[in-house]
Amino acid sequence: MKKIGVLTSGGDSPGMNAAVRAVVRKGIYHGIEVAGVYYGYQGLIEGNIKDLQAGDVGDIIQRGGTKLYSARCDEFRTEEGQWKAIEQMKKNDLEGLVVIGGDGSYRGAMALTKKGFPSIGVPGTIDNDIPGTDYTIGFDTALNTVIEAIDKIRDTATSHERTFIIEVMGRDAGDLALWAGLAGGAETILIPEDPFDIDDMLERLESGRKRGKKHSIIIVAEGVMSGGELAEMISGKTNVETRVSVLGHIQRGGTPTARDRVLGSLFGARAVEVLLEGKGGLAIGMKNHQVVDYDMTTAFEKEHDADMSLYKLSKELSI
Repeated sequence: MKKIGVLTSGGDSPGMNAAVRAVVRKGIYHGIEVAGVYYGYQGLIEGNIKDLQAGDVGDIIQRGGTKLYSARCDEFRTEEGQWKAIEQMKKNDLEGLVVIGGDGSYRGAMALTKKGFPSIGVPGTIDNDIPGTDYTIGFDTALNTVIEAIDKIRDTATSHERTFIIEVMGRDAGDLALWAGLAGGAETILIPEDPFDIDDMLERLESGRKRGKKHSIIIVAEGVMSGGELAEMISGKTNVETRVSVLGHIQRGGTPTARDRVLGSLFGARAVEVLLEGKGGLAIGMKNHQVVDYDMTTAFEKEHDADMSLYKLSKELSI
């Protein structure tokens, strides 16, 4: 293999730049050319491809977002769009591709692999919801952003003796809410993986008030319901005064933590090694603190499982 490409797709996550840097420099170290594909699969279809040198990825490891930009591309989901992308890969002499993103990005990588162009998936998403890996690039940074917000909101919740609802990202996965809630000492955590019980939540709030607790923090993943909807449910059943904070896209930005920089570097470098071994259709991940590669189809054939032992612990510690 003489030349490979790298792209970022789907939602951005802190640490993607570390992975891009690793792919480029690991490739150059092994004597192969590396091209950056700008704007994800849309850029692949349009031929927005540029050869990258070691200096082109200098001073990006500490930056959030992605140097290669990202974009949604419905056209790539079609056979016609995929063949257009392959024509561009041939035109630019690409023999393999590293795709940094989530399960939707992996589906595109698998489609290319089945058509004869080996592609490797690198998990980049703040939701930490890709089966086959314990951690994804960006999760740790987003988690620390949420925890910082919780700590600040708790200060004002204490001062005004109010219940605050904090809505975090997580449409189908509750890892961000779960880990942030446990680390931030939230009294209640609501995640998509556990059926929502309004009466149980209100009972916990009442129990806290009976023992003298005058404020509380509720963390709700967006996949359960919006913070505003939850506030209306609470006000409809009690006289508890609530305030809602929706953290939104602030969770995706910011300087990546050391952990995400290291993960990005490890995953990107291993992706290049796998391509040089002549393999495709694999995803890179972390299992039991070891970098692994596994069949990419696992990432979208299995459902993400939240760590329910952490969920149970959060309830035990927030009595």
